[in-house]
Amino acid sequence: MIEIAGVDAFDDNYIWMVKNPTSSQAVAVDPGDETPVLNWLQQHGCDLSAILITHHHYDHVGGIPELREAYPGVAIYGPAGESIRGVTHPLKEGDRPQIAGLNASFQVLEVPGHTVGHIAYFGEGVLFCGDTLFAAGCGRVFGGTFEQLSDSLQRIASLPGDTLVYCAHEYTLANLGFAEWVEPQNPDLVSRIEREREKREAGAPTVPSILSDELLTNPFLRTTVGSVVQAAEDATGHDLTTPREVFTALRQWKDSEYD
Repeated sequence: MIEIAGVDAFDDNYIWMVKNPTSSQAVAVDPGDETPVLNWLQQHGCDLSAILITHHHYDHVGGIPELREAYPGVAIYGPAGESIRGVTHPLKEGDRPQIAGLNASFQVLEVPGHTVGHIAYFGEGVLFCGDTLFAAGCGRVFGGTFEQLSDSLQRIASLPGDTLVYCAHEYTLANLGFAEWVEPQNPDLVSRIEREREKREAGAPTVPSILSDELLTNPFLRTTVGSVVQAAEDATGHDLTTPREVFTALRQWKDSEYD
């Protein structure tokens, strides 16, 4: 059993702090900024035993140098396919690292698209997915390809429906706005928009989300659903025959007209 706490960073990042209930050691996931991590550790009387990195973007790795200085023995896990200074344990598809200070098992999933070497950590009923899948949305395509990101999202979609999805940004309401463009008549989406608005108005996070909710409301996981395919075809003006084509049309539509 693990405990997970969200630490706010920058304008909308979440750094996830993970620990066992009976341990004073903690693990930081994607610490783009060291200050909120150090503050959390001090407040909770914990030491930092490990860092988990999903990809190389600065808002996910920027805190590594200072955290290494404060905790010289910290183990740093990250994607073998990306150059990230300080990583001590490079990981690839299928690895099951014994994470220092955490009595929990996570499987490494390679989920390229947002970046070429992006990875996710799946286990204990949770998924730390960085910027691959967001609540009600997905990351932009930077170092990878649309086809890669489409395949990565379909892979995530095959995980158990009760998986808690810990993405790295509070983008949910904006993502739901685009989802409403795509499926304005989706009753599950209408209900989710109301629920998530209430959370934000109360000052509560919308993350983690539940994968089953994503499958009902996130257009980027619904690329075989008729209403989503039709919306993507209407946006492009031509027929789309594969989930990859539908995904690409949706992502480019969001990039050019919504974001």
